[in-house]
Amino acid sequence: MTRSLWPWLRTLAAVAVLAGLVWWHSTAAFVAAARAVTAESVAVALAIGLFTTFCNARRWCLVAHRLGLRLPVGAAVGDYYQASFLNAVLPAGVLGDVHRAVSHGRDSGDVGRGVRAVVLERAAGQVVIVAAGLLVLLTRPVLLPALGAVAAAVLVLAAVLAAAGWAFRRRLRALAADLRLVRDAWPGLALMSAAALAGYVALFLVAARVAGAHAPVADLVPLAVLALLVMGLPVNVGGWGPREAATALAFGAVGLGAAQGLTVAVVYGLLTLVAGLPGAAVLLLRLRLRRRAARPRPAPVRLRIEQPQMRAERLHQGGEKVPALAGRGQ
Repeated sequence: MTRSLWPWLRTLAAVAVLAGLVWWHSTAAFVAAARAVTAESVAVALAIGLFTTFCNARRWCLVAHRLGLRLPVGAAVGDYYQASFLNAVLPAGVLGDVHRAVSHGRDSGDVGRGVRAVVLERAAGQVVIVAAGLLVLLTRPVLLPALGAVAAAVLVLAAVLAAAGWAFRRRLRALAADLRLVRDAWPGLALMSAAALAGYVALFLVAARVAGAHAPVADLVPLAVLALLVMGLPVNVGGWGPREAATALAFGAVGLGAAQGLTVAVVYGLLTLVAGLPGAAVLLLRLRLRRRAARPRPAPVRLRIEQPQMRAERLHQGGEKVPALAGRGQ
């Protein structure tokens, strides 16, 4: 029962955070963010989205190949685009990855290993983000209060993970065994994760400029890393919720204004959704191909062509007279 209630509790928590932000700042920041998005920012978001999706897909391929699973880069890019789109439009922000893991596991003939490949791939990306976040907090301790809004969520998440680890300790043993198989690939995983992180930070900087934040890049980068760190919490609605709260608090802590931070976070969320829109095209194309493949096809018409000698033998066996060929013997 607890497992069935947990997704709903996460969604309700994220909705409560968003409702609190709307109540505190009204809808002005959301309206300003929607108006600030331009065609140029959309084009940049699509370009950055392609770069980050390729980096993440390549990271997934590294893990899958170490685990003995076949995964071409092109298919991985398509699957990652589709998962990113589903993560952005569905609650919890991880349902697209769940679908990606199960689908690849079924196609590979090993669902368990396919799921563990996605878990290890996402963990590699989160390790890099957490490391960058800790570095930011050590160099910018003024941002520590911004994490107060999500500290309770972190503690609850840690407790749930501990309980899940005890309940699924057998699967954790299998995950630990797979982890030993991919340890030689950690340099490549770290490189792809760092490149993807750079893309996310670049998109945040674009969102900040679009939203009218003119602070130096050196001041905005730590705020971007903090927002990405908070986004890793599975307490959101398609990525929305704690990210906006933490960004507003962080902007307020450094003197840039909480309302400005909320606007930047909303613009970033919109551009992130735009960056994942090719995943919608991938999803629709695959659904169309699947429906076309499921349509019943008419049985092929087979034409029976008889050779002259076979026809003559059949007529002779039936008692019919075989007509002579004209001109034969002449």
